[in-house]
Amino acid sequence: MKDFTHEDIHSVVRQKVFVQNYKEKKMIDGVKTVEVKRYAGEDGTFEDIMRINNEGYLEFFPEFQVRQINRSKLLAGVIKAWHLHYKQEDIWYVPPDDHMILGLWDTREVSPTRDLTMKIVMGNETSRLVFIPRGVAHGVVNVAGTAGNIYYFVNNQYKIEDPDEHRLPWDQLGKGFWEVEKG
Repeated sequence: MKDFTHEDIHSVVRQKVFVQNYKEKKMIDGVKTVEVKRYAGEDGTFEDIMRINNEGYLEFFPEFQVRQINRSKLLAGVIKAWHLHYKQEDIWYVPPDDHMILGLWDTREVSPTRDLTMKIVMGNETSRLVFIPRGVAHGVVNVAGTAGNIYYFVNNQYKIEDPDEHRLPWDQLGKGFWEVEKG
């Protein structure tokens, strides 16, 4: 059989053809992801999400001590963004039955990845933890057709009289940032 080449594509269509990129994208400095092992059995699944040592630190993030655990439920299609912290780090977890896209934006003035943005698929049959350093703005969009949950572990307790919740407009990077990439 004769090879088929780009030049063999109809000239009107040829200009629109592109190659899907599945290469790993550059990570924001300090952001870490850990794949959570899922065990499947005849009776369902089991996930060992987080282990805490005797000193109260996390196994996968040995300098992180959990001070508070939160859950947020997002309705289908909701965008919850942008916010950042000056005094805390977050570790996010979305159950595999939900489907969200975590957006990250390095807003730190002195960072090798300053102004870099990235998206991480959360849930969608995967199970992972994502560590978000202070100064990295973060937000999420629920792309599922149903409500979904985010569990986040923080190393600083929320104080209503001195909240460490700093906001930016949800569309600061443009409304298109939160759209699912098609292709």
